[in-house]
Amino acid sequence: MSDLPIADYALLSDRHTAALVSRAGSIDWLCLPRFDAGSVFGRLLGADAGHWSVGAVGATDVTRRYLERTMVLETTFTTPTGRLVLEDALVMGEGNRGHDLGKDVPHLLARRATCPEGEVEVTVEYAPRPEYGLVHPLVSASGGGLTAVGGPDVLVLSSPVELAVDGSTATGRAGLREGEHVSFALHHCLRGHGQARVWGADEIDERLDDTASAWRSWSEMHQAYEGPWRDLVHQSGRVLQGLSYQPTGAICAAATTSLPETAGGNRNWDYRYSWVRDASFTIEALWVAACPDEADEFFEYMTTSAAASVGRGGDLQIMFGIGGEHDLTERELPHLPGWRGSRPVRVGNGAWNQRQLDVYGELLNSYYRLSDQVTEPSGSTRRFFVELADAAAERWHDQDQGIWEVRVEPRDFVYSKLMCWVALDRAVTLADRLGADEATAERWGSVRDDIHEAIVTKGWSDTAGAFAQTFGSDELDASNLMMPMVGFLPADDPRMLATIDATAQRLTDDRGLVYRYRAEDGLEGEEGTFLLCTFWLAQAMALSGQPARARAVFERAIAFVNDVGLLAEEVDAGTGELLGNFPQAFSHIGLVNAAWAISEAERATP
Repeated sequence: MSDLPIADYALLSDRHTAALVSRAGSIDWLCLPRFDAGSVFGRLLGADAGHWSVGAVGATDVTRRYLERTMVLETTFTTPTGRLVLEDALVMGEGNRGHDLGKDVPHLLARRATCPEGEVEVTVEYAPRPEYGLVHPLVSASGGGLTAVGGPDVLVLSSPVELAVDGSTATGRAGLREGEHVSFALHHCLRGHGQARVWGADEIDERLDDTASAWRSWSEMHQAYEGPWRDLVHQSGRVLQGLSYQPTGAICAAATTSLPETAGGNRNWDYRYSWVRDASFTIEALWVAACPDEADEFFEYMTTSAAASVGRGGDLQIMFGIGGEHDLTERELPHLPGWRGSRPVRVGNGAWNQRQLDVYGELLNSYYRLSDQVTEPSGSTRRFFVELADAAAERWHDQDQGIWEVRVEPRDFVYSKLMCWVALDRAVTLADRLGADEATAERWGSVRDDIHEAIVTKGWSDTAGAFAQTFGSDELDASNLMMPMVGFLPADDPRMLATIDATAQRLTDDRGLVYRYRAEDGLEGEEGTFLLCTFWLAQAMALSGQPARARAVFERAIAFVNDVGLLAEEVDAGTGELLGNFPQAFSHIGLVNAAWAISEAERATP
């Protein structure tokens, strides 16, 4: 099993798929040709599931960073005799600049190892294992590299280092002196679709440099935030962009599957899909961290993906495959032991057919936030948003599984009601743009007011002294911190101030990080504190005129950012290690929005 800390990894992305690279220079996670395909390297979830490592023999110190304003990773190995600098990237399409980032990518992972000082010995180990490690491919020499064939995947490794093949694994070493470098590339295609080939050293170098230029062009065009924690906010924007799927505009919740909420536990889910909620929050966060030029693509993707459900009287499906797929049936991979023995490893996600009423509000709110920056909606898009508002008006009083996807009987979750209120509030504002008549807008407004009254009466708990998780309960839930963020109540309303204080006092661990909730959820095992919820607390404090408290909470959360600016979903309450799928869009969304809120609050404070 893999036991490296989750924080040990860095992300590569070409906006089609993602790779995770360890501090030791090992690619331990890569799915090809897209985020949710089977892994080619899967050592993250099992020691024998494949990897590709490039490093320096005898390294005594390792540092790393992303090249400025890019997602090109630079890892520096220091040895007793010299230094080795390794640059890694999933290559962008030739000449990609600005909005075109990720178009026509060659499905190529490039690596360049340079000796800038002294002399070093480079070591290479290549063990491709397609289909989550089930396939041990046939590996054979081809001019300038190796070809691996197994199942539907064809992989061609370009290597100037001579590699000895033993079964399905190849290894080799080469010496470098000051000023020398070697360049590697892994090219993928599906059998019968395209042609993977050996790439020359000059080609690899050119594509690596062009990929860095592509990311810089995107960053320069989109990233204008200049408030506190600027570098972290900009890095989070690039991470969110890296989790987006260029062909459709879909946004992955994370790059991985089955990294657990507790080490050794079974709360292990596949996050390589596009949740309506996560994607909506991401497109809004990019409004701060970048510029949502992808908004049109995202809304088109969401409209076409969801068209088969809402328009026929069904609920809005809560998540889709990144290509728009509906059926995400969950299955287990018993041959994989999981990260630190966290079984089962799952692909697919059983929550795809859950009822979660909050998604109507999240999607309409994102459209509302970005309405001035998207093109005039088509007739089908207008009908889609009208149907969303009508569904929220009709179903808001129904019970559901809630934002946290609990696997118990449906309940009256306050957050779900809140987001139905948001759906109708935004629909009223957008009525003209959506082509809704006056009677429809009035009906939406009337139901919106009914929901508001229900939440403030049934959602408030005198016992808890705060808004509760469900109608009639006394359990706290961090999602209620969203109330001031969506305009349901002013942040300085006494009920919100009490909810903020109750969350800070009774829903946190010893470090002051926030749990989602502490109520029974129908799942075995424990979970860590949620970084998103901690950022929500900071944002709510900022909005309520408490920027000093907000800054303190924010600083506690960003203490868990790894050395290259990445966050997972949770923090282990005992060890302080990052837990959960990685990197996690929700966590980076929370960071961006909280930083913005604190910046605004501090600017407004005399």
